[in-house]
Amino acid sequence: MAGLRADNGGGSTQPVAVDNRSIADFEPAKKPRRNKYAFACAILASLTSILLGYDIGVMSGAIIFIKDDLKINDVQVEVLVGILNLYCLFGSCAAGRTSDWVGRRYTIVFAGAIFFVGALLMGFATNYAFLMVGRFVAGIGVGYALMIAPVYTAEVSPASSRGFLTSFPEVFINSGILLGYVSNYAFSKLPSNIGWRLMLGVGAIPSVLLAIGVLAMPESPRWLVMQGRLGEAKRVLDKTSDTKEEALLRLSDIKEAAGIPSDCTDDIVQVQKRTHGEGVWRELLLYPTPAVRHVLICAIGIHFFQQASGIDAVVLYSPRIFEKAGITSSNDKLLATMGVGFVKTISILVATFLLDRIGRRPLLLSSVGGMIASVATLALSLTVIDHSDEKIMWAVGLCITMVLAYVAFFSIGLGPITWVYSSEIFPLRLRAQGTSMGVAVNRVVSGVISMTFISLYKAITIGGAFFLFGGIATVAFLFFYTCLPETQGKTLEEMDGLFGKLVGWREEAKKLKLKSKEVNGNGTSNGQVQLGNTNTNGRQG
Repeated sequence: MAGLRADNGGGSTQPVAVDNRSIADFEPAKKPRRNKYAFACAILASLTSILLGYDIGVMSGAIIFIKDDLKINDVQVEVLVGILNLYCLFGSCAAGRTSDWVGRRYTIVFAGAIFFVGALLMGFATNYAFLMVGRFVAGIGVGYALMIAPVYTAEVSPASSRGFLTSFPEVFINSGILLGYVSNYAFSKLPSNIGWRLMLGVGAIPSVLLAIGVLAMPESPRWLVMQGRLGEAKRVLDKTSDTKEEALLRLSDIKEAAGIPSDCTDDIVQVQKRTHGEGVWRELLLYPTPAVRHVLICAIGIHFFQQASGIDAVVLYSPRIFEKAGITSSNDKLLATMGVGFVKTISILVATFLLDRIGRRPLLLSSVGGMIASVATLALSLTVIDHSDEKIMWAVGLCITMVLAYVAFFSIGLGPITWVYSSEIFPLRLRAQGTSMGVAVNRVVSGVISMTFISLYKAITIGGAFFLFGGIATVAFLFFYTCLPETQGKTLEEMDGLFGKLVGWREEAKKLKLKSKEVNGNGTSNGQVQLGNTNTNGRQG
């Protein structure tokens, strides 16, 4: 009965306080509906990622026509395709400080403006040197975009849908890749000296739309608090949180991280702590705490392995891979490459709905496991084709299938989770610079892979190159399993307690889980739902 409880030590009963709540009060709370305002903000911010995606996709096909028109060799092809990733370094390294100085929103505008100029320069290029200048300018814009999109999205997203929303940059990278593939096919019928210029120049259009759309976005609440603009931050949090209570909790956490007293209710306050990144690099690199060191290793590691597993080799050079598999027609190669783009885009859309349901770790490990199997099979089929004088249809079919499987496994896990994970684990004071370091590593590794792939497969065969990528993916699986904690459902300010022990984090994760159950009062015992609040002795009160 609600008002009586049997004493296990005897047969008597003791009266307890009567709980007048109905059964409906004990039903599990309904999951809040997705915040539409935060959803819209995430979409607008993530549009910057289309810039990189379009450039990757369009260059894979445009380079076929550029090579014929400008009469360049394979080494120049490698440099032209991959150099943008190294140019990104200038943008990503500057973006952290820029975003702390002028804000996340105007950094996005700046990224779009730079890429607009770069796309026009590439479209009007008359020779190889001119084209490289355009790549340099576009690369700086892409570097800015890659760093700022996941940071802004993580900072406006409520914890309940942060994985879903922070995966949007990867969604739009894939959408951009698909648009680039479609552009290749659409303009491939034009004379080669005009077609590739239109393919590259059309990339200026998304940057214009981005600059217009960003005017509707609010500033990041975390950046506003770091500037002492508490009133504006509270209004943004009220709009982007699932409930008013969550908005107050998020504001309290951010104020604590920024060194502002929790009882301060002024709209404008003077913030004495660093607001423009001073001393952050020293804390990140020279004198990191165990927690910061763990976070930094995880962020850099996941970015390194995302690219070292060879995804850009597949995406950028898919026409060459299909040519090695036995497809000789340029039209057929571009059509098959469009198939890669469709599979990547569909897979990433699936991933966005799984991130906050399944969690980061299970999805990440499943993704990398599938990548290992598919890239090893791809390497085997390419090796069989390479050592055969006749066209082996089963090997050709297996090769195409494994390319599609590889990009699908990548896009359903490692692709989006890299950006989600690395943007949510850094403490507020280190987030902009820490994320820019991850992006820098990502772009360097991508640049090295894309600038050496042709030389690599000429040296060790194309099958050997993909066996190498499979080995790297295996090492990645072991690293992720050992070092990366689950972050699903944790607030950005709770991450400090989860990191600190590189291989012993599981104990702390269990403690946090038990603490969360105690705070929420919804723990279970022996399969029985505990009605009422549970005190420290496990009794109902």
